[in-house]
Amino acid sequence: MFAVIKTGGKQYRVAPEDVLKIEKVAGNPGDVVEFGEVLVVGGDTPLLGTPTVAGATVAGEVLDQARGPKVIAFKKRRRKNSRRKRGHRQEYTLVRITEILTEGKKASATPPPRPKREKPAPKAEAAPEAGADA
Repeated sequence: MFAVIKTGGKQYRVAPEDVLKIEKVAGNPGDVVEFGEVLVVGGDTPLLGTPTVAGATVAGEVLDQARGPKVIAFKKRRRKNSRRKRGHRQEYTLVRITEILTEGKKASATPPPRPKREKPAPKAEAAPEAGADA
């Protein structure tokens, strides 16, 4: 199942367990945020919104609040030695999508626990046979 959400003036195609870098939204790491502007819910029977799907929300867990790299805006004019240098760092939020909800369901207040990855079993080295070295 997937959905198309709108946040920060942009649209994103999301599925559960996707990690997104979006415009800053309020919340601390570990909080659950809901995106109410769902434009499409896809799957076996896709739902298209006009403009949004009624009763559909997407829930996500805030992973981090951070700032992007510095962008330099430099203006130089030929005459009168006119120069202007300005920097900017855009703030963003890292969000992991936890669930896509339809029919007016609400997201749980705490994010569901993530399944832990199992470490692969170490490979057993083949021991040389005792009588094969002759």
